[in-house]
Amino acid sequence: MASRVEMEEDETENKGSMWVLEQKLDQPMDEEAGRLKNMYREKKFSALLLLRLSFQSLGVVYGDLGTSPLYVFYNTFPHGISDPEDVIGALSLIIYSLTLIPLLKYVFIVCKANDNGQDLCHFSMLETWIDVGEVITEIEAHGLPNAGFAGGTFALYSLLCRHAKIKTLPNQHRTDEELTTYSRREFHEHSFAAKTKRWLEKFASRKNTLLILVLVGTCMLIGDGILTPAISVLSAAGGIKVDHPNMSNGIVVVVAVVILIGVFSMQHYGTDKVGWLFAPIVLLWFLLIGGIGIFNVWKYDSSVLKAFSPVYIYRYLRRGGKGSWISLGGIMLSITGTEALFADLAHFPVSAIRLAFTVVVFPCLLSAYSGQAAYLMKNQDHVIDAFYRSIPDAIYWPVFVVATLAAIVASQATISATFSIIKQALALGCFPRVKVVHTSKKFLGQIYSPDINWILMILCIAVTAGFKNQSQIGNAYGTAVVIVMLVTTLLMTLVMLLVWHCHWIIVLIFTTFSLLVECTYFSAVLFKINQGGWVPLVIAAACLVIMYVWHYGTVKRYEFEMHSKVSMAWILGLGPSLGLVRVPGVGLIYTELASGVPHIFSHFITNLPAIHSVVVFVCVKYLPVYTVPEDERFLVKRIGPKNFHMFRCVARYGYKDLHKKDDEFEKKLFNNLFVYIRLESMMEGCSDSDEYSLCLDHQTTEQSRRDLLLRDNNANSVDPTASSVESIVQVISPNQSTVVSSGRISSQTEVDELEFLTKCMDAGVVHILGNTVVRARRGSNICKRVAINYIYAFLRKICRENSVIFNLPHESLLNVGQIFSV
Repeated sequence: MASRVEMEEDETENKGSMWVLEQKLDQPMDEEAGRLKNMYREKKFSALLLLRLSFQSLGVVYGDLGTSPLYVFYNTFPHGISDPEDVIGALSLIIYSLTLIPLLKYVFIVCKANDNGQDLCHFSMLETWIDVGEVITEIEAHGLPNAGFAGGTFALYSLLCRHAKIKTLPNQHRTDEELTTYSRREFHEHSFAAKTKRWLEKFASRKNTLLILVLVGTCMLIGDGILTPAISVLSAAGGIKVDHPNMSNGIVVVVAVVILIGVFSMQHYGTDKVGWLFAPIVLLWFLLIGGIGIFNVWKYDSSVLKAFSPVYIYRYLRRGGKGSWISLGGIMLSITGTEALFADLAHFPVSAIRLAFTVVVFPCLLSAYSGQAAYLMKNQDHVIDAFYRSIPDAIYWPVFVVATLAAIVASQATISATFSIIKQALALGCFPRVKVVHTSKKFLGQIYSPDINWILMILCIAVTAGFKNQSQIGNAYGTAVVIVMLVTTLLMTLVMLLVWHCHWIIVLIFTTFSLLVECTYFSAVLFKINQGGWVPLVIAAACLVIMYVWHYGTVKRYEFEMHSKVSMAWILGLGPSLGLVRVPGVGLIYTELASGVPHIFSHFITNLPAIHSVVVFVCVKYLPVYTVPEDERFLVKRIGPKNFHMFRCVARYGYKDLHKKDDEFEKKLFNNLFVYIRLESMMEGCSDSDEYSLCLDHQTTEQSRRDLLLRDNNANSVDPTASSVESIVQVISPNQSTVVSSGRISSQTEVDELEFLTKCMDAGVVHILGNTVVRARRGSNICKRVAINYIYAFLRKICRENSVIFNLPHESLLNVGQIFSV
């Protein structure tokens, strides 16, 4: 009996052990099942998010490329079609142009060269979905989308400036390279990339040549912003004449001008407000032209599908000779909008743009062109209105309405791209100061410039009313587009070497094939210079003169500031009172120098008998990065001994950042100044020399904050979770008291200086601006005299003043003028 009981107990124990073992085995299985379930849910959400972004990208990115079927065949055969085989040859050229340039070069290669400033929505189709939950949470909190990418020629230039010392404005500092967004790769000293880098940096002429190349591409893109609305809207409005053939061309021009005025008048609302239905319009447009194309191929002539064979390209060029070669200028219009695709990259992740192009844009465009070619095979006399003639009568007017709306969307895309690239040029010192308004809190890249907007409208209306013909506008458009593509190819060659570290053979293959195609098109558009192709050249030449003269004057003014800055020995010789009366208050002296004391200071104290008790030299500097994180924006440094009460504050911005021109900027400046004073006692050996570093970089500041909090916590048992800046020093706006935390102050001197600074803030803040007038030296050549004394002086007079840009109150503003010669 006992043995039986023992056996039963052993069996029960074994069963219990097995149950426990099963539970232990089931637990990780449940966890694994839950993990897989969550992963599947994240993949599902991320797929939906990617589809949503791809859908939205249609309305912003692909409007220009999608409206090209309105005018390509007319500009290819402006004098009519002599042989039906020419239609197949032209279609073959269009197919392979779309495949080589937009698809392979831009979407899959050039778009990877975006200036990635933040990785909020950066996920590739080949990447895992690890951070998608965070992406969704961030997007739900802040809106869609803020991808953190920047495209265009200046984005490529900023990438190169971070990997080589080619920036012509010498305001770089080693602390700038410690930014989290200042990403760059190191390469071997003896590599081909290192040799290329040394070759670029060796002579200033090479840096200037590269800058001029970038400016040329920028000027041509500005020309796109003028020509795209003109040709798109005029081509769409031309559909009225198909149903009313007796209507004069003047009425079509008037309708186009009215539409253009409406388009430019709505720009101040921003893309976020006026573009909420852009994506549905463009998606409907692509589906319509794709469906009509398939219908026309089936109805008229399916033999046009032979154009997918490149043999017909050779036959077309051999049969037509020079005429076929010149017609390449019209065929190239099928890829217009590709350069705007890259410039508009600030709104969406690359994966969304790739998905939209490969799934919707590319197949619909191929179907549309194939359908028009099939229609022209049977109706060669209708080449002038090939698009509208090929539309079935039952849906003609709905398609006309959608075409007009799509032309407006295409105009919006290039206008927005123009605003974006001008903002980049302005931030990098290559464009006169114009008003820039950020129209959306959700979209960092959506901006509006009223000055540029009205100039674009006037020039666009002048082009439309002046030519009255989409053929000549198309010739001008093609010239601008191909030059932008050539500039992009040359810059991409350097990016592939210096940034991506590609093997030189791969770079050679990419450059050779790109230049082969683009130079072929460029040689064709040269034949049409006298037929409207001169327009973008004139516009670009005027913009280039303005941008280069402004940059030249800016560099010369900065060099003068650098060479004439005050030495620290001179400052120390003045004594604590600086040899003057120190009146209560804070003086904010705005300067472009990131190091040293500017000449404006000595000029000021030489002519006035007093200076404020606290002096802060403020430098607002733009870096060749997309954005600067908020917690890394300000750098603070003391100048001279403590009893001088002189500081420097450098505010760093990326070329997409919005400069806060209100009380927040001043509040943040003083906040960082208070933090610096609290942390200074923990820093050892902060140099007082003229050649100093801005010693409170981001990593040092964060570590010092933690050390200070730990010290205060050990002494007073403060909550260790209080890690914000406000837990150390809470800075209230001027005319209010400053609250210091309950933590122990390191020294009585520190307390006294904080109280002194608070009293000075309460006494008032005065903003001191330098107004430097530049003149050419006597004996200078006529080019320099015209550039400096007339063009640069005129631009300085009409552009926005610094007081307006910083939004400084007039009652506390003081301008200090000085003149220097170059």
